Amino acid sequence: MEWFESIILGLVQGLTEFLPVSSSGHLEIGKQVLGVQTTDDLMFTTMVHAATVLSTIVVFRKQIWYLLSGFFCGLSGIKVRGGSLVCNDQTDYLFKIAVSMIPVFVVGVFFKDQVEALFGSITVVGYALILTAVLLIFSDFASRPGKALASGKEYRNGISYWQAFVVGLVQAFAVIPGLSRSG
Repeated sequence: MEWFESIILGLVQGLTEFLPVSSSGHLEIGKQVLGVQTTDDLMFTTMVHAATVLSTIVVFRKQIWYLLSGFFCGLSGIKVRGGSLVCNDQTDYLFKIAVSMIPVFVVGVFFKDQVEALFGSITVVGYALILTAVLLIFSDFASRPGKALASGKEYRNGISYWQAFVVGLVQAFAVIPGLSRSG
């Protein structure tokens, strides 16, 4: 891969990461358009995703600090009362994030080879991008006033543990290139 191809693909990754479109899908399209083969180039993939993680940490640094400081301050106050976990809001939120990561962990451990086989297939990316568009249209209609799908219950931090797990299930499907996690 030439240096200018790396820059173009890095820009594609960076510009699409925070949009409700699939950055990995667009990266695969960019590779196809440029005729670049990076499937064996672990360093390139690592650097592109490391830059994305770093930019995410920079953008959300205050929220991350708030959650982590509250988590470490709240660890000593965790109790179980009446079968329920009692902790501060930050610790509760981080536990819900951990629950949401379980499905993608399972996919990563047990289905790694199958997921990797999907990368490099422009057909898979195309169908997944279409599915993402359909889901975005559906979510737009479903989120309009008077059409809410929510149960009406109030949960701590706005989400239940079950909802966090369901979000994790959807995230697990979004490892397919072309399906958007943010979308």
